[in-house]
Amino acid sequence: MAAIIVSLASTLLFASSSRSSPSLVFRKLQSSSSLRVSFAVSPFCSRRGSLMAHTLARATLGLTLPANIEAPKVSFAAKEIDVTEWKGDILAVGVTEKDMVKDDNSKFENSILKKLDSQLGGLLAEASSEEDFTGKAGQSTVLRLPGLGSKRVGLIGLGQSASTTAAFRGLGEAVAAAAKAARASDVAIVLASSEGLSADSKLGTASAIASGTVLGLYEDNRYKSESKKPTLKSVDILGLGTGPELEKKLKYAEDVSSAVIFGRELVNSPANVLTPAVLAEEASKIASLYSDVLSATILNAEQCKELKMGSYLAVAAASANPPHFIHLCYKPPSGPSKVKLALVGKGLTFDSGGYNIKTGPGCSIELMKFDMGGSAAVLGAAKAIGQIKPPGVEVHFIVAACENMISGTGMRPGDIVTASNGKTIEVNNTDAEGRLTLADALLYACDQGVDKIVDLATLTGACIVALGPSIAGVFTPSDDLAKEVFAASEVSGEKLWRMPMEESYWESMKSGVADMVNTGGRQGGAITAALFLKQFVDEKVKWMHIDIAGPAWNEKKRTATGFGISTLVEWVLKNSS
Repeated sequence: MAAIIVSLASTLLFASSSRSSPSLVFRKLQSSSSLRVSFAVSPFCSRRGSLMAHTLARATLGLTLPANIEAPKVSFAAKEIDVTEWKGDILAVGVTEKDMVKDDNSKFENSILKKLDSQLGGLLAEASSEEDFTGKAGQSTVLRLPGLGSKRVGLIGLGQSASTTAAFRGLGEAVAAAAKAARASDVAIVLASSEGLSADSKLGTASAIASGTVLGLYEDNRYKSESKKPTLKSVDILGLGTGPELEKKLKYAEDVSSAVIFGRELVNSPANVLTPAVLAEEASKIASLYSDVLSATILNAEQCKELKMGSYLAVAAASANPPHFIHLCYKPPSGPSKVKLALVGKGLTFDSGGYNIKTGPGCSIELMKFDMGGSAAVLGAAKAIGQIKPPGVEVHFIVAACENMISGTGMRPGDIVTASNGKTIEVNNTDAEGRLTLADALLYACDQGVDKIVDLATLTGACIVALGPSIAGVFTPSDDLAKEVFAASEVSGEKLWRMPMEESYWESMKSGVADMVNTGGRQGGAITAALFLKQFVDEKVKWMHIDIAGPAWNEKKRTATGFGISTLVEWVLKNSS
């Protein structure tokens, strides 16, 4: 038996740590029967904790500071052993509806379920029938049955079939929920039917299960006075192989999961803590931690004025918290870059709506800390790319961070602002501010000489109306770029849907006194927003806009999702050599 152990630790940028080294710890211990690899990521603030504390103390309203919570760690081992011999707290079996089919004697036909049921004297089949468990997606039951080495047996429904990243990540999340409920420390996960999976599919499946488990286990309790520590310490993944390729996949799962947790924490942090200055500080920390491949440029308002970013600065003008324009640049550690990419994220750390203030039921003004979800995706991707270090690709991470507030110095409805390319914009709605900041950010990205740009923004409520809360809208004139990003999303499991860029709708964006207005009304609002952004992208650059207004936030759980990070990382890797 060969075992691979990977310790996945979420990176809490705002939490302090007693550990002095922020570097990745890598250790191999070899013996005749096992290969162990341990990974741990230290919190960023361990290097610059005093500076971060000073920044927060200066910026925070209400004396709120995030608690110092130790990053949870889970070790993953890939093993090939008999499921009946595994010992621990919960043996979780991922089953499809087909796996749950029984013969005329009410016995399982599936070989793994049949073996477990035989060891349990038929109690598993009997209990699953009593629980009316059929293997449907979202179903789960955890049974305490004597007769196995495990204290409990869990059945996790995967639906009619299981072949997607989302399905296997969901399996990991369900196992994490079961582990939290049972206060389990040791869990094993096995698929009832893994025979049909190719070697590559097994690698991807193990990675998705690990990611889902870590993300399902994670809870952002930094702003709660009391919280329970997770008890889960180890997860054994059974029946999906072992070896160095799987080791590499689990390490990749660690990097991306850590980045997603970082992105979630940025979005979850309230606007009285995460100001534009603090967001810029967090970006600088990423570059400092991975200084071998990342560099940071932070522009202040005066420097942005020199670059004639009038559209961006107009949005920021009302706030007491000054804007910070963030630019991280990744260059591979060795060899030339064959392609240059830019990831641009909307960075409104709070959006009041300005003089067109958000009012009335459903305006969600209390949630407008999440209006920087695009920047969280971009900076989360920067963190992962800094860890993974893909060759042959240069990546620019760009965020125009600011707040949209109300004051005597603020932008008014009817004002005309000028972007850095000289185009003028009549502001007919101050609550359509994100596109104004993105205009100058996209122009800046084009000036970096990039080949492709993907921007992400919680841009329009219209996109939520069109696609609901779980699917992001994709707008691009490039079929080739669409194929690349959608291929990446198939691997990441994040849901995207391509939307039309109907040029005739641009008529509603014309102004009588300026080059354009900033919003064309309610009908087709997500489309006209994309058409607006297109005006600020060089025609030679392949460009895509992703509206993540729906999936950036989980309304049911009242928390951020980290949407977009996994897809962006996968897309960058597909562009690397």
